[in-house]
Amino acid sequence: MKMHIGGQWVDKSEKIEVLHPFDGSVVDTIPRGDAADVELALATAERGAKAMASLTGYERYEILHKAAHLMEERNEDLARTITLEEGKIIAEGRIEASRAVEIIALSAEEAKRLGGEVVPLDGAPGAAGKFGFTVRVPCGVIVGISPFNFPLHLVCHKIGPALAAGNAIILKPATDTPLSALKLVEILLEAGTPPEALQCLTGSGSVIGDALCADSRVRKITFTGSRDIGEHICRTAGLKRVTMELGSNAPLIVMPDADPERVAQAAAASGYSNAGQVCISTQRVVTHEKIYGDFLDAFKATVENITTGNPLADATKMGPMIREEDAVRVDQWVEEAVSGGAELVLGGGREGQMYQPTIVSNVSPEMKISCDEVFGPVVGVTPVSDIDEAIALANDTNYGLSAAIFTQNIDWAMRFVQEVESGNLHVNWGTQWRADLMPYGGLKESGMGKEGPKYAVEEMTETKMAVFHMGG
Repeated sequence: MKMHIGGQWVDKSEKIEVLHPFDGSVVDTIPRGDAADVELALATAERGAKAMASLTGYERYEILHKAAHLMEERNEDLARTITLEEGKIIAEGRIEASRAVEIIALSAEEAKRLGGEVVPLDGAPGAAGKFGFTVRVPCGVIVGISPFNFPLHLVCHKIGPALAAGNAIILKPATDTPLSALKLVEILLEAGTPPEALQCLTGSGSVIGDALCADSRVRKITFTGSRDIGEHICRTAGLKRVTMELGSNAPLIVMPDADPERVAQAAAASGYSNAGQVCISTQRVVTHEKIYGDFLDAFKATVENITTGNPLADATKMGPMIREEDAVRVDQWVEEAVSGGAELVLGGGREGQMYQPTIVSNVSPEMKISCDEVFGPVVGVTPVSDIDEAIALANDTNYGLSAAIFTQNIDWAMRFVQEVESGNLHVNWGTQWRADLMPYGGLKESGMGKEGPKYAVEEMTETKMAVFHMGG
């Protein structure tokens, strides 16, 4: 596929191959962008920002609304593209493609809702005869940098609100998974988006990403990815608005009144989808000692039924990891935990990029599979004696993106909500759940800012304050 910059589709002589993670076959190629392409994209985006700002909210709504309908018509093609480039099973690809439609539709509605508020200046001393109100205006040029694990869904969370708010956006998709993003750009252009307002630049992040983030013409950066790259972007960006959706090692607390079978189902569903390559995957199951054995038995029986293989086959329940080097790293972390005293309950096998669904018990908090982000199909289980120890262990991390608890005790549930340091909190389900209309973001080193079209639009606009001084 070609990249879209300068208001047109551009090819390059130097290519990057996009590989299917399951068998290594070449799905397609993309151009390798360079510094000259970055400059062209930025210069074009400045013009595109003016074009978008001149559109009415209803005109932006019409574009996004039409795009959502086109995406729905092409749902199966988008789902298959997601699976081919990313490796998640086709059922998950279809869910992602459907949720992407919802994000664009929600963004369309938000385009009609941009507004300010009257500020009651007469409540201030010496402000008689003053009338004030706020006006929200687009940021201008936005850079969106997306990860490999949700190559359409997370792109929509950046492009949809950016266009709804009247901005131009330059998208830098993950090099491993750019194809569904490029297909989305095709759809949005077909729906009527001004060509200069939407660009998709492909190539090396170190070459393209740094140049985009450092440029003073960019007013806002929205990034989803690892904590280390997020910090690098913040240092590179300088005085810009940023939204950072970073990593996690999400804890699931299991109290003694929980149903082991129900917890096992939730932990499996939220721990192994997309081969565990989800920032809110259940990674640490912090289990009360009274239910510890029963939960492990139920969890093992549930995870044993997760079949691995070709992600395009409907019978497959888990596909490969994105790169073999990631599977190797996960294997090393599991071996390190077992050599340090943890017990391998299930899995632990690797064949190329396919890593088996794995359960490790008696995990200590200092082990990498507990204190770092695994980002693979591994769930560690740790026993605790009471709610105090469970909450302390849940908070014993630099991350704070998602956490969960299973209990019927309202006091325990409320303590969890009030005391656990996490941006997303779930009671009686696993850590991996998100409605695309809700505010979504982390605490601590899991990031800053919120996604969800309503909340992202707020972060992609700026507020101006107007004061009328009346009566002489």
